Amino acid sequence: MLAELRQKAQVTIPKEIIIKLGLSEGDKLDIFEKDGSICIMPVAVYPKKYLDELQQEIGEIKAKIASGEQPVFDSVDALFDKLEAE
Repeated sequence: MLAELRQKAQVTIPKEIIIKLGLSEGDKLDIFEKDGSICIMPVAVYPKKYLDELQQEIGEIKAKIASGEQPVFDSVDALFDKLEAE
């Protein structure tokens, strides 16, 4: 598909691509150059505080797994079997 570079370096993304990727107004896009091509990639942006809290929670869970305090299951079925037995 052909797009035209407009005033203020604006480009319209074809509607077919917007629909196919499920994009909507306000979505964030990462735009970068790679090997002479312009690449546009949809991204999710989260507040730094949320990511810091998530990283801390993951660290706590990893510590529990390492200490044996948090059980680890080989499958979702094994988890449900354990929960049903309790």
